[in-house]
Amino acid sequence: MLLLREFMQTFSPNLKNDTLSGLTVALALVPEAVAFAFVAGVHPLTGLYAAFMVGLITAVMGGRPGMISGATGALAVVMVSLVAEAERSFGVSGGGSGTGPQYLFAAVVLMGIIQIVAGAFKLGKFIRIVPYPVMLGFVNGLAIVIFLAQLPQLQSATPVGKWGWTEGTWLAGSELLIMLGLIGLTMAITHFLPKITSAFPSALAGILAVSGIALFADLDTKTVGDLASIAGGLPDFGIPNVPLNMETFWFILPYSVIFAAIGLIESLLTVTVIDEMTNTRGRGNKECVAQGSANLVTGFFGGMGGCAMIGQSMINVSSGGRGRWSGIAAALFLLSFILFASPLIEQIPIAALTGVMFMVVIGTFEWSSFRMLGKIPKQDAFIIVLVSGVTVATDLAIAVIVGVIVAALVFAWEHAKHISARTLIQEDGAKVYDLFGPLFFGSVSAFKDIFDPENDPEVVIIEFKNSRVADSSAIEAIDTIAERYIAAGKEVHLRHLSEECRVLLNKAGNLCDVNVIEDPNYRVATDKLA
Repeated sequence: MLLLREFMQTFSPNLKNDTLSGLTVALALVPEAVAFAFVAGVHPLTGLYAAFMVGLITAVMGGRPGMISGATGALAVVMVSLVAEAERSFGVSGGGSGTGPQYLFAAVVLMGIIQIVAGAFKLGKFIRIVPYPVMLGFVNGLAIVIFLAQLPQLQSATPVGKWGWTEGTWLAGSELLIMLGLIGLTMAITHFLPKITSAFPSALAGILAVSGIALFADLDTKTVGDLASIAGGLPDFGIPNVPLNMETFWFILPYSVIFAAIGLIESLLTVTVIDEMTNTRGRGNKECVAQGSANLVTGFFGGMGGCAMIGQSMINVSSGGRGRWSGIAAALFLLSFILFASPLIEQIPIAALTGVMFMVVIGTFEWSSFRMLGKIPKQDAFIIVLVSGVTVATDLAIAVIVGVIVAALVFAWEHAKHISARTLIQEDGAKVYDLFGPLFFGSVSAFKDIFDPENDPEVVIIEFKNSRVADSSAIEAIDTIAERYIAAGKEVHLRHLSEECRVLLNKAGNLCDVNVIEDPNYRVATDKLA
């Protein structure tokens, strides 16, 4: 009952807006799904079926109403390796239904299971550790990727490869002028129509207007049908045609883990971006389960799997889509295109859809980041540029992982400088080291340099009241210092350490002065007590 009540509450705050934005998204999904299928080395319908099923299931079950999921380029560029390796190792694919795609479907099923497990163990919460500079670099890099993915539409050959780039020739002459003119007109309508009225999604209006002009003026320009036919039937259920043995499992497992990681990272980051745009909060762990369920089902219906699509999600949100119905409508419209309206959809000019995506690029890129670069710390500026560059060079998931690692190292380096000590000599001749700052793996070297066992008096007190022991490296450092003082024949006392610190200390555990009232109570990041 609670799930049903939540579903109804988030179904559709505005049915008309959700329906029209869903139609807009469905139209923009067609060329992207086809292009990503080409990139992955499978039949175009494999990408379209994935866009339909992943989009439908995540819209119904997901933790972020209004977010659009489907076949994505971030997954496609990895999937092509699996398809090619399967064909080399187990046979040659034929027509998109042979050996390579069958192993891909099996990997997508396993990918879904891994994602469901991640959601069940509530791993979605770890997206909170992504720093703002990484998010900024992610968004900017994504905008660049979306922009680059549109450039092949200015070429005459069929889009293939990582960004869809080909070795075909660039358009020239009147064909290029018509293409650029239609792109510019779509962008103009998308930009200026909301200033006149918000009753109709501007992106959809741009697509319809430019399609009408191209059709009635009989303009010689590329259409969706020039990419591939999107006509087809309902997806058929079928267990992937691969040997059900451990050899197959070990072959697809590394790919499935990579697919799952890429899918969850991109989806959870998209949840965060949509949260910011709508001033609401999605549920990351629920989205993990929904993404996994969608991929699990998709693998059994001949789909290439997918994850959240930030570009399509931004089209949806900017067009007024807020509820689950917008994603459901987009999936159902896409299915209707495949079943009934393929001749009509195939006449839509690529220029119209490219213009919409260019507007998404403009809206996605954080232009304010240029002003920020000179005002924020240099390390944050470096992370923004680094993540943007890695996003373009590799993929979004790797870029975010690299960004988080670099940000963590920068944080550790900066806080390693904060360990210090104030020394004083008591009336009884004992020397007190009053420590300040965190003691962790990054600061243990500076911590050890503070002390002078050979020249210190016979009694030394190390005061931790203004410090905090963070990890096992810190514990080991304290043990090392205590051992040095003991070897020098000195008496050393450790004050204001937590109970767990005292338990973990090997050499210096019996040197701690216990004060139940004043001693802190915190845990140390170590596995010794596990």
